[in-house]
Amino acid sequence: MTEPPRPPGEYGMPSDPNSGYPPQPPVSGGGYTPPPSSGGGYGAPPTSGAGYQQPGYQQPGYQQPGYEQSGYQQPGYQQPGYQQQGYQQPGYQQPGQYGAPGAGGPAPVGYANSDEKTWALIAHFGGILIGFIAPLIALLAKGNESPTVKAHANEALNFQITYGIALILSWIIGACTVILIFVPFLLWIYVLVMCIIGGMKANNGELYRYPATLRLIK
Repeated sequence: MTEPPRPPGEYGMPSDPNSGYPPQPPVSGGGYTPPPSSGGGYGAPPTSGAGYQQPGYQQPGYQQPGYEQSGYQQPGYQQPGYQQQGYQQPGYQQPGQYGAPGAGGPAPVGYANSDEKTWALIAHFGGILIGFIAPLIALLAKGNESPTVKAHANEALNFQITYGIALILSWIIGACTVILIFVPFLLWIYVLVMCIIGGMKANNGELYRYPATLRLIK
């Protein structure tokens, strides 16, 4: 007894007899369930549990090549404008180091320090008020320590001695001869002018050689 022919699409019969495909298994529940993979096939990646990593997640302590953390400073790097403690710029000199040691400013022209200039001015200008006493004090105070002060004091002292003698003689002559009574005043004016010139030269760092002076002290 033979089996009646089945309709197309039944189990064991292809939907198209001319396609050559094997028969399809029955579909249950209205959906298709793919067969499980076996033999080391590729499976879907896990969505949770061990081995799962969220997209963009970075493990703690990991640093990408070339990445620099905020506030990190490479060894030997120095920020622009930063100056280390105790660093001194080239060409810079601290105050109080100009001229001789202990001087508060730059040395005057022609002198080792400002103290020498002060005593030289005393030797010349002081003669206007107290005569030869002023250069004598400068010579005794700084003559052995400073050759510059000694040169100014000797020149002023020789001038004051020379014209001190001349003034005494002029007063004697003026007292004896009424006609020459004005000579001491003229001589005193001359001494005043020479002291001012000598002081101005000393202020510029120059040694003034008084004219017509006996060099008794050297």
